[in-house]
Amino acid sequence: MENNNIILSVKDLVVKFKVRDRVLTAIRNVSLDFEEGKVVAIVGESGSGKSVFTKTFTGMLDLNGKVTNGEVWFEGKNLMENKTDEDWLKIRGKKIATVFQDPMTSLNPVRTIGYQISEVIIKHQGKSKEEAKKEAIQLMERVGIYNAEQRYNEYPFMYSGGMRQRIVIAIALACHPKILICDEPTTALDVTIQAQIIHLIKDLAKEYGFTTIYITHDLGVVANVADRVAVMYAGQIIEYGEVEEIFYDPRHPYTWGLLSSLPQLGEKGSELFAIHGTPPSLFEEIKGDAFAPRSDYAMRIDFEEEPPMFKVTDTHFAKTWLLDPRAPKVEKPKVIQNLHEKLLALTAKGGIYGEH
Repeated sequence: MENNNIILSVKDLVVKFKVRDRVLTAIRNVSLDFEEGKVVAIVGESGSGKSVFTKTFTGMLDLNGKVTNGEVWFEGKNLMENKTDEDWLKIRGKKIATVFQDPMTSLNPVRTIGYQISEVIIKHQGKSKEEAKKEAIQLMERVGIYNAEQRYNEYPFMYSGGMRQRIVIAIALACHPKILICDEPTTALDVTIQAQIIHLIKDLAKEYGFTTIYITHDLGVVANVADRVAVMYAGQIIEYGEVEEIFYDPRHPYTWGLLSSLPQLGEKGSELFAIHGTPPSLFEEIKGDAFAPRSDYAMRIDFEEEPPMFKVTDTHFAKTWLLDPRAPKVEKPKVIQNLHEKLLALTAKGGIYGEH
């Protein structure tokens, strides 16, 4: 891939947590480049390391967590050299902002909505109270809050879940970030509001030109918003490519399983597909391919040796021994064959969050 437009570059990242007297390796040698202005979706089951991975970009790991190896390069600086909160405050919010899953945990219940947006503008842009209020009202209008001037002095409990999430997005934008991390931003919302928030973030990214990192387990969201997709499993990226490559030419058996699990692909009268088994314990050292015990396509080597990242195209990579020239040729599951046509049919019915 061309590296001219790389805004954030992660190299060989390892993150460990001390849990009582044991060590859990949450991120295992992850490398990934993020291109300026692009939308990268990071997908995978709960516990795969998605949120932990992106928390390293803003220095927000829990106190028992530590980056033990690797670099995260942003604006010519390795962020892993940041040691103090003061160092991180130059990045967190100001350059790299995060929209979290539950807006109620992001908002202060005893401060007005307007105060919370204005506070960020004053702190990060150095504007006066009057200027900050004016910009806050404009931001509220931009994210779809009607009667923003009147609602400026209201409290979070007076807003619905969808409206609160819009306010959290407005607060993130108030910093004029270069990267916006959206950590499951629609999970706590109903389907109609989810679609609205997804389209809002998409429109804002185009308007403001920031790079978006989407953390989600919902492949419907991915199909709609992403340019690139990184599939995570057991603390590693096991497949990476452009959204069309991941949906229409997936190569890792885990990606096959995720796509097969799309409820929209279920047929009346038949059981929905589910990946059997559970992810491995990250307290233990993992030998071979971490997905092998759950895979119907595992070979002997999968239990013995970790696969390298094989190149499929200049933009598509997958970490599976099935791509080794010596491996037997296997067909991907029937349910995801001709996926392009199936998803087009669903999109026509409005079944996967509208058009991509």
